[in-house]
Amino acid sequence: MKSMYRSGFFKKSNDSGRIVLTAIMGMILGYFIGVSFPYLSFTKINLLPVIHSPFDTTMHDDHQSNPHERSFPENLGSSNTPELPQIYVATNPRGAESLPPAIVVSETDFYLRRLWGEPSKDLKKKQRYLLTFTVGWDQRNNIDAAVKKFSDDFQIVLFHYDGRTTEWDQYEWSKQAIHISVQKQTKWWYAKRFLHPDIVAAYDYIFLWDEDLGVEHFNGDNYMQLVKKHRLEISQPGLEPYEGLTWQMTKRRGDKEVHKVTDEKPGVCTDPHLPPCAAFVEIMAPVFSRDAWRCVWYMIQNDLVHGWGLDFALRRCVEPAHEKFGVVDSQWIVHQHIPSLGGQGEHENGNALREGVKVRCHKEWALFRDRLENADKAYLKQNGTKL
Repeated sequence: MKSMYRSGFFKKSNDSGRIVLTAIMGMILGYFIGVSFPYLSFTKINLLPVIHSPFDTTMHDDHQSNPHERSFPENLGSSNTPELPQIYVATNPRGAESLPPAIVVSETDFYLRRLWGEPSKDLKKKQRYLLTFTVGWDQRNNIDAAVKKFSDDFQIVLFHYDGRTTEWDQYEWSKQAIHISVQKQTKWWYAKRFLHPDIVAAYDYIFLWDEDLGVEHFNGDNYMQLVKKHRLEISQPGLEPYEGLTWQMTKRRGDKEVHKVTDEKPGVCTDPHLPPCAAFVEIMAPVFSRDAWRCVWYMIQNDLVHGWGLDFALRRCVEPAHEKFGVVDSQWIVHQHIPSLGGQGEHENGNALREGVKVRCHKEWALFRDRLENADKAYLKQNGTKL
């Protein structure tokens, strides 16, 4: 009995020892596995079988069949992403100094593009000229007649001061035009904000026209031929004489293609090469070359929205101005004097709507003249030059 008890005791002891030993060895093995675990890559461990849905297979097949499908590097966003090159190019546009010059696009255009297909095949034609009108819906028939005087070499931009844009879709040409709408604003306000020289750099000439111009005797392509023939940087069509015509310079002459100088009333012109006897066009229908517009745009003041006074200062943007300004007589227009934008004002002190706008125009002219004179003085003083 004793031997049997003793034998059972030792058997239980041996079993317990094996269990303890196994546990200790398991702990040691687990320790070494735990120590080495951080060095294992999660990307190399696949704990679950890969299950493909029919949708995944279709997308995979589409990707394989379309070599232009976007793909991303495997390490996108990971700590293994290569360091960006250290770039600083002082001649890049301001704010883009950290970009390689070959990726910088500093100029743009109003060309319409598709949402599909190859980008290089978007444009069947690139318009050479930009034609802009500041319009209200009430003058739609006039604008329709005007637009039809221009070929498909002209990109059309309509600035809508009355907020009505969708109605213009009744005209086929309007569907290819650019429409920009802000209520009760003038063309010079629009021009300053939407016709930056880098935006319109694709166009050789920029037309900045009012909406109340009769164009029965005008053709856009013929006009451009004469502008180039006479090397005009800033021009306008001749104005059919009418009662109240302000300046002799812009009046049409029936015996000329183009004129660049005129005679005014005694005492009006202090120099025959200066405005309004030369180097002068009015602000109702000016046409600017690309280079001239780059200068003119910078002279437009943000708060002086009517542009009064600009016509006398435009000569600063071309040289010699009296040779590069011109009025094209053989392509002439009629100023219809429709008080459209003037009716967008507000009553002040019991005055009519248009009266308030007119008062503002005269104030702006005086302000612009003073600013330009003061700017000249400041520049000359800074450079030590006497007036």
